[in-house]
Amino acid sequence: MTSLTEARQQFIDYLKSRSRSSATILAYGKDVEQLVVYLKSLEIDDPQAVTTEQLRNFMQKLAQESYTLKSISRKTNSTKTFFKFLKTQNIIEIDPATSLEHPIFENKPPRILSKLEYRALRDAARGDIRMSAVIELLLQTGVRIGELAKLIVSDLTLEGESPNIHIRPEEGSVERNIPLTKPVIDALTKYLEIRPKTPNKALFVTKTGRPLLVRNIRTAIDRYFKLAGITGAKVNDLRHTWVASQLGSGISLTLVSKLAGHRRISTTEKYLQYVPGRTTEDKVKLEEL
Repeated sequence: MTSLTEARQQFIDYLKSRSRSSATILAYGKDVEQLVVYLKSLEIDDPQAVTTEQLRNFMQKLAQESYTLKSISRKTNSTKTFFKFLKTQNIIEIDPATSLEHPIFENKPPRILSKLEYRALRDAARGDIRMSAVIELLLQTGVRIGELAKLIVSDLTLEGESPNIHIRPEEGSVERNIPLTKPVIDALTKYLEIRPKTPNKALFVTKTGRPLLVRNIRTAIDRYFKLAGITGAKVNDLRHTWVASQLGSGISLTLVSKLAGHRRISTTEKYLQYVPGRTTEDKVKLEEL
């Protein structure tokens, strides 16, 4: 008999073999581990013995522990994926998660900053050359914070006819070159002049020359949101703002999707409902924010 703990490890190994991102593997791993702990509390260690009713009771328990519907939906997806894997591997004969339903919840619309807000954010960070460059890069290119943290100096091309930033095809990222507008070129140029001399190739580094981590970037920008008087905004909202602004200025849906690194154009299409000023004529030149 394969125990639930062993089955979970086989599931994680399978995800790794499929080159899933480390974030996805971590999320699935934690969700399934939480389920395994619950089932073991019921003295169940055989995947074959798990019932649909037990899985439903687990989800109800999460709701009682104040997990959000969105979190429970994610854990439901992890559970269904886990048992589907067990079925394909012939570890179980009947999949108990097949009829497990996702909770119904309403997705909140993306937070899109107004012109007044992102100008206030710029003003709040103006005295911090490094963070001003970070904010400008996020706002003017729509890159993910994880992508920004992985940038190295050689990914930048600031001179010539086509200034751009190269996003390498690492986990979670689609390879692409994103054109740079004048505001971000100016901000990056100023930052490179004061960037600490270090053998580290990372573009954004600390004063001691170590790479600036995602959590450091997030904390700093949250602080500037607060200083700027911007409420209810997160770092990823700079990306939302970029996508919406490009679509609102008439940039082709296909081009915006490509530059944003969306794997499906349907992801980009969802923003159209938040862009009342969308024009019918497609432009090629990116909008400066």
